[in-house]
Amino acid sequence: MNDNLTLEEKSNQELWNRRISDHMKSWYDIDNFKKGDSSLDEIQIKEVGNVNGKHLLHLQCNIGIDTLSWARKGAIVTGIDFSPKAINIAKKLKKETNIDAQFVCSNIFDLKENINKKFDIVYTSQGVLGWLKDLSKWASIISHFLKPNGMFYIMEIHPFVNIFDYFAQEPIIVHSYFNSEKPVSYKENEKFKGYEWTWSLSDIVNSLIKENFTIKFLNEYDKIFGKTHSFMERTDKNWWHISGLKIPLMFTLKAIKQEKE
Repeated sequence: MNDNLTLEEKSNQELWNRRISDHMKSWYDIDNFKKGDSSLDEIQIKEVGNVNGKHLLHLQCNIGIDTLSWARKGAIVTGIDFSPKAINIAKKLKKETNIDAQFVCSNIFDLKENINKKFDIVYTSQGVLGWLKDLSKWASIISHFLKPNGMFYIMEIHPFVNIFDYFAQEPIIVHSYFNSEKPVSYKENEKFKGYEWTWSLSDIVNSLIKENFTIKFLNEYDKIFGKTHSFMERTDKNWWHISGLKIPLMFTLKAIKQEKE
């Protein structure tokens, strides 16, 4: 459960519960997923590789479609999210599609209290790091749940693009690239307030290195998995870009947990 949430995290939880309905309408193709389609893009499928028979932990899984898509590829999956509404939808989708999966409602930082298991793969993707107040603890938790030589994989918004105003019609710099102790706060409407923490690319990489991970690759892309900023344009079904501007919009990273000496 989520008994240990801070005030910022509780506010984010309320905000996320509100967003779920919009995600089901615009972010995910629920109908085709139920018919057998995968929500995973070609980059993740190639970079993660064969998951058949492997135990996979999906952090910040939202409504579980990506989790269930990995299950369709043969993984033994567990999805976690701090939103009760998201987890309830994930469990419903599991039943409707008859896919074997476990879903747990938990804040990442309380996960050790809710799961007692080790995994071959820890996976997370697409708009997750900004919700995390402590990246060092995040990396430690990933290490805790991985078996020796287990793999961590992330696909995420490139930190560079977060310097721009989300709602402007052209790229305007309004945010710092670097981390600060206090999160950036914003109002989605008069009732719901959100908080996001800024992490640079070096913050992300170094947090994993400190936990004895070996970085296998770090890839950067000038396209991204969704319209995170108003000035982005769709290129095809899966990808968005900024027309006429070649900057990093997305990155992927794969790391292997090494046994400590």
